[in-house]
Formats: sequence, structure tokens, C-alpha cells
Amino acid sequence: MSDDNPPPTLAVDSPATECPVVQETESGQKLLQFLQRRLNLPQAMLHRWVRTGQVRINGGRCKPFSRVQAGDTVRLPPFAIRMSAQCDSALPEPVREARSDKDPASAPPLPPLVGTSGYLWAFDKPAGLPTHPGTGHEDSLTTRLAQHFSEASFMPTPVHRLDRETSGILLVAASYAALDEAQRALRGQHMVKEYVAWITGRWPHEETCLVRHFLRKDSVRGFEKMCAVSADAPEGKEALCLVRPIQVEDGASLVQIRLLTGRTHQIRAQLSNLGYPVLGDAKYGTGRPGTALYLHALRMVLPESQAFTSLPAWTGQRALRSLPEPIDCGATLASPSAPQCGVFPLGDDGATISLLH
Repeated sequence: MSDDNPPPTLAVDSPATECPVVQETESGQKLLQFLQRRLNLPQAMLHRWVRTGQVRINGGRCKPFSRVQAGDTVRLPPFAIRMSAQCDSALPEPVREARSDKDPASAPPLPPLVGTSGYLWAFDKPAGLPTHPGTGHEDSLTTRLAQHFSEASFMPTPVHRLDRETSGILLVAASYAALDEAQRALRGQHMVKEYVAWITGRWPHEETCLVRHFLRKDSVRGFEKMCAVSADAPEGKEALCLVRPIQVEDGASLVQIRLLTGRTHQIRAQLSNLGYPVLGDAKYGTGRPGTALYLHALRMVLPESQAFTSLPAWTGQRALRSLPEPIDCGATLASPSAPQCGVFPLGDDGATISLLH
């Protein structure tokens, strides 16, 4: 493993034992989660074992939602290990194959490691590498992690996802506690997520703007797509971001985006709805499949203010050679009135409305 990647120093405890010991990386999980990760058996079966006393923590009876702590000994039924070996169909085949590979040296390399914070790792994911395996692609960050850390008691897990063709900062948790804490921070909007993108056309605003839509997943010509809907539309979810221009040209503009909500394809859908799709976007713009998508996760700032950053690997006239300053959200950010969507330039007197539909 190269110096750019984290060493596989996670605590190891063989899962093939009737009395596994809870490792530090597994601490804090509900018992059912612990059993599912260790055994990969149906939840109903595990629930029944716990309810009938066949599973115990430190020799005592327990409940399915009891929390396990580092050092706890969990007693399993004598047939659990054999059943686990015979029942791994719940895992995607690429992950299952990756976990069976005990030689990390034969695995594809992990992306460069940008930084760490305890059991939280920040990788610089390249464009073209999916976060998870799926139809038509077996290679992914998840399967590579499974191969590199096949002996770890808790397999490092992506905290969030980036689209396959989106590059940049992606967080991975190497312990359950780190995963839970980071996902809570994301849901509570306590992390800063900034992107840069080249968009089609000349962005018409010189100042930072608030962009607001309501998005809903719909079927368009047989494909799922995030579409802008009215504020009162069923299942519509508010999408907010701040956009600041970095370089504006007649044919294309480089903008910096700070997400205020985390919706699927949010940046691509919102910018496209305004008439400024991301360059190379075949789903929401006019790009052709296989062309480079000029969208990059530039910066993530943890609640304790530690920041992870990376510049995109764009070259030529699209290159970004220096890190732009963070977008200041401010404590007095004015919200647009309830039913309106569009672009709201931020001024001294609050947000002023400028619809760009």
C-alpha cells in the first residue's frame, strides 16, 4: 500500500468464533447491527435468536437493540458460524468476492488519502470510480475497501456518496461510532460541503447567490431524474445552495457551490433547471455519455472545523490551480419567501429575488 493510503491497522477479531469480542471499531452499535455485520444473516432470524436467549452479551440475556461496547463478549449459537458461511447472498457479488480476497496487494489501489480525523478518512475520489458497486460496474470504492481491509472487524464504510463521474473529497468511516457521528452531522447540516463546477453559459450574477428549488425524483423517458416541482407538490423536497462565480466567460463559467441541503444530484439538477447545466452532464445537460463531468467536491469541513480539500485534476483552460476561499454562509442569511424558487442575490438588505426560469 502506498504512502498516500491509510495503513490497515484496524483491530482484527476473527468472525469465525462462537464468542466474538466487540472491537473498538464496532463499539456503539445495536446488537442486531453487530450480528448482521458479523454474520450477514436475515434480521428476523437474528432477532429470534436474541429473543430466545441463544445470543448473550457477557453471559447475560439481552435485547436486539442493546448497545454493544468495546470488550463485550457476544455468545452465538453453535450453528451460527456454519449458517453464516452458507448464507452470504445478501451482499452484492463484487463485495462478496472482494471480502474473500485475503491479499490486499492484489486489489486495485485506494484513492489518495487527503487527511484523517480519528477513524474518519478523507479520500480524493477520481472521476469514473463509483462509490458503490452496481449494474454494469463491479469496481467501486466500497469493493476496494473490502479487499484492502478484509480482515478488519469493521469494514471501512463511505459516509456519503459522490456520483460516479464526480471527483473530489469523499469521507470514509473506519469505525461504527465515526460513521454514526459523521452521518448525523451531515443530516443536521453541521458539515460544510463545497464544490466547483464549470457550467454552460455566462453566469449573470457577480455576487454570491442563494439558489432554491423543490426537487422530486420522477421518471423521464424511462429514466429516474431529479426534477424541479412547485413548493406544494407531493414528495417535493427543498434544495438550497449558495453559488459564487470564480471565472465568467461567454461560453462557460466556473462557479463555486456550497450545499445547504443534501439532495440527490442536487447541484446538477438545480443548475440545469436555471439553464446553466454542468459541462459534460449527459443526464441533466447536453453532454454525451462518457464525456468528462466538470463537477468536483472541493472542500469538506467537519463540525470541529478541520477541513479536507483537493483541487480537481482538470487541465488546460479548465484547470483550477489555486484553492478559492470558503463561501461564508453568515449568521443572517435571509430565506426567500415560502412559495418562490430561483436565484436570490445576497445583499446588505437581505435576499432580493431574481427568478431565472
